[in-house]
Amino acid sequence: MKLPVSLALYLTAVSAQSVIESVSFGYGDKISQSSDSIPGWALKGEGHQPRVLSDKLILTPPYPGHTRGSLWAEKPLSESSWTAEFQFRATGQERGSGNLQLWYVKDGESQVSSSSIYTVGKFDGFVLTFDTHGGRGGSVRGFLNDGSIAYNQHTNVDSLAFGHCDYPYRNLGRPSMIEIKQTSSIFEVIVDQKICFQTPKVVLPSGNVFGLTAATPDNPDSFEIFKFLVTPGPQTSGQTQQQQQVPIRATTNNDETNSINSGALNDINNRLQQLGQDVAQLSQQSDSRHQELLNKVALGSSGSSDSSDSSSSSWQNDARLNEVNDRLKRIENALSGLQRDLEGRDYRNQFTQLHKAIETSHVSLTEALQTSILNMITATTPRMGLFICVVIAFQLVLAGVYIFYKRRRNSMPKKFL
Repeated sequence: MKLPVSLALYLTAVSAQSVIESVSFGYGDKISQSSDSIPGWALKGEGHQPRVLSDKLILTPPYPGHTRGSLWAEKPLSESSWTAEFQFRATGQERGSGNLQLWYVKDGESQVSSSSIYTVGKFDGFVLTFDTHGGRGGSVRGFLNDGSIAYNQHTNVDSLAFGHCDYPYRNLGRPSMIEIKQTSSIFEVIVDQKICFQTPKVVLPSGNVFGLTAATPDNPDSFEIFKFLVTPGPQTSGQTQQQQQVPIRATTNNDETNSINSGALNDINNRLQQLGQDVAQLSQQSDSRHQELLNKVALGSSGSSDSSDSSSSSWQNDARLNEVNDRLKRIENALSGLQRDLEGRDYRNQFTQLHKAIETSHVSLTEALQTSILNMITATTPRMGLFICVVIAFQLVLAGVYIFYKRRRNSMPKKFL
């Protein structure tokens, strides 16, 4: 199933017109004609010079480590409802690491420069971080700041995230697709066409600047950016009137007709874009199904016995794969529940009680030890009173014996010569 040429050209034209070119790149044949700059963006590096190829930007290289790269739009975004889509790929060693940040902040290049979420000071806006936080295979986290918190001085930056999801982005062999959507009713982050997190309580102001920063340690990850596209979102009636201050000179019927036509055109535009995506997806599914049927026919021509054996073995392999997939899902759900349980509980009271119990046992043990040592010393010390009594008694006995001896000698008869 192939897309009609006219419909494909129309969808391409509509998509090109809807892209805000001043804060986008990668929507054409080449990212840039230069190998060290992108029009409308400020590109910088620390420890290396980021490279601009025809289809991607190498923000940090695979070697050496301890490098940083930053890319900041030179113009702010004037839209209040928008969709930002960018594609990146992270490759590296088995134990490699690093982090990638997508910023939408006020005065981004002067306030943030090439900092990461852990080294940045005070900033005003939003940042989406990709890293291997907590030893997991990868995570996506969102942070907000109103300019009052210096992240590089905070004792626990990870606790400031208002939304997150697990996403193993490293060494996938393909670009990861990230979408950030803001409307008047909701703010959401979509990863590979799956919602990562969303909230109706966050509304980012217009006038901020988009930027990308990456940093790597000793074992670096190479972060490659393929494209960054920003498209305007649906406008409310009040915003449309502020942006299009047309003098009211026509009749009421003409105003209603113009508003209906503009709304209808926007609706048709959105539907055509959705139709194009659906048609492309159906085309891919049809091609894959056609290729699968051709493979089955080719296998079947080799003989009925071979086909039956291959079908039975493929069925067994599919059953085993499904069983392994189910086990992995159960393990994933159990780990997610354990993580939510650990993050939701507060163990400070338990640690305080444990500290008090250890302190009490230490005091009681010290007192008991002192008493025991004193008793042992007292028990093993010789008794001085008994010793003195024994000495006196011995001296009295000696004195008595001596007196008895003297008297006996004096009473004996004397011989005179």
